[in-house]
Amino acid sequence: MQFGQLKRRDFIALLGGAATWPVVARAQRAHRIGVLETTSAALNAANFDALRQGLRQHGYIEGQNLVIEYRSADGRAERFSDLAAELVRLNVDLIVTRGTPAIFAAKNATKTIPVVMAASGDPLGAGVVAGLARPGGNVTGLSAFVTELQAKRLELLREMVPRINRIAALLNMSSPAEPPQWEETKAAARTLAIEPQLLDVRKPEDLGRAFETAIKQRADALVVGINVLTHNLR
Repeated sequence: MQFGQLKRRDFIALLGGAATWPVVARAQRAHRIGVLETTSAALNAANFDALRQGLRQHGYIEGQNLVIEYRSADGRAERFSDLAAELVRLNVDLIVTRGTPAIFAAKNATKTIPVVMAASGDPLGAGVVAGLARPGGNVTGLSAFVTELQAKRLELLREMVPRINRIAALLNMSSPAEPPQWEETKAAARTLAIEPQLLDVRKPEDLGRAFETAIKQRADALVVGINVLTHNLR
């Protein structure tokens, strides 16, 4: 009888220990998320804190079962390729990106690691995804519909300042997402009898010259494209 009781206790203890093995293994294995951003973590604190808070709500806590590898291009889009390759070498489980150049860099760096777009101006038009309902590949996320909103932005600008005759568009034409925005801006401006002016800014030193040009040509208002450069130096 005693022997039978010992066997039963040993079996229960063994079963209980076995039930905890996967839990222990999961606890020891930290998930690793790569973040490919346009700006530093300090400048991007509000968005970054919101990401961490959302992850905490789902049980992913930094220092316990989560590691976040944050990489910023600091306004230099040409850095994205190297930063994306670095995240792939770190074997992250997921890459979160913002902006079309970052998305392309991540997409080119890996075909297997999931890539989530926190924001993209026009992922379909830029060729990032095959479709909005079924993006295909390893990329998914959010579209900002920036191109589609250009006309509405000009309409709102005209309502705010009815006397506008000339607008300057501050865009980075090297970004795949921004040439379509310029075309939409020109079409909307013509409809509203506004003269559009392109200010192509691709690096920080272009900004000063762009503002000088806008002043010389007497632009009444400025439309700023959302890209790596303008966001970092806003």
